[in-house]
Amino acid sequence: MASITPLSQSQPLYEKPQFTLLKTHQNQFYAIPFSRFTQSSKLSLKKSRMVVVSATTAAEKSNKRYPGEAKGFVEEMRFVAMKLHTRDQSKEGEKEPEGQPMAKWEPSVEGYLRFLVDSKLVYDTLEKIMEKAPFPEYAEFRNTGLERSESLAKDLEWFRQQGYAIPEPSTPGLNYARYLEDLSEKDPQAFICHFYNTYFAHSAGGRMIGRKVAEKILNKKELEFYKWDGDLSQLLQNVREKLNKVAENWTREEKNHCLEETEKSFKFSGEILRLILS
Repeated sequence: MASITPLSQSQPLYEKPQFTLLKTHQNQFYAIPFSRFTQSSKLSLKKSRMVVVSATTAAEKSNKRYPGEAKGFVEEMRFVAMKLHTRDQSKEGEKEPEGQPMAKWEPSVEGYLRFLVDSKLVYDTLEKIMEKAPFPEYAEFRNTGLERSESLAKDLEWFRQQGYAIPEPSTPGLNYARYLEDLSEKDPQAFICHFYNTYFAHSAGGRMIGRKVAEKILNKKELEFYKWDGDLSQLLQNVREKLNKVAENWTREEKNHCLEETEKSFKFSGEILRLILS
């Protein structure tokens, strides 16, 4: 017959704990304070809830959508780049303007030549890196139709024929070219960010700058730098597709690393752009 362990003789009558019965293999029952049982249950429940919350948080993080992600990684890069524009440059811009707005620029031919020379150095560097292809994916971006080196060489020759002295590359261009060479050898995601921003920015805002400068100092002459063989929109779309395809093999962390390089790309290109006003 089952038995219950007796209470201690010295235990006060109104302080006796509640008991629950656990059966042993010998058909005996031993008293265990019910409070211990409930505390153990609560602890297990708490741990279970912690596991569920942790798993839910991880799932939410993995399912997080980045701006533009649904359209492909190029759209993510575009979104980040547009945020670094000022409001007068783009309705998506969030950056505070620095210096005079473009409408008030007073460029000089000498300053514009310095800009063109340093730009050519950067494009020379990018195009040589793609030919060398220290990482296989770089080879995807050879002969895209967006290349600018040859066009810039023609423009500089035109200026020479007009009697202008062509300067040597200056510090902004030299610094950027060295940075790109070093980056291309060790950090393909960050390098691709610079490739994208250099070529795509020139096809948009770069053309607008070219027109404004031509109106002020070149009697509206359109330089070869701002011309492309074929349909520019299709050339850009072809490169978008290649960029998206390359990025499909990147982890989310690698994609974020690429996006984080955008601000540095703007810094280098902005230093070269400001040569127009020098």
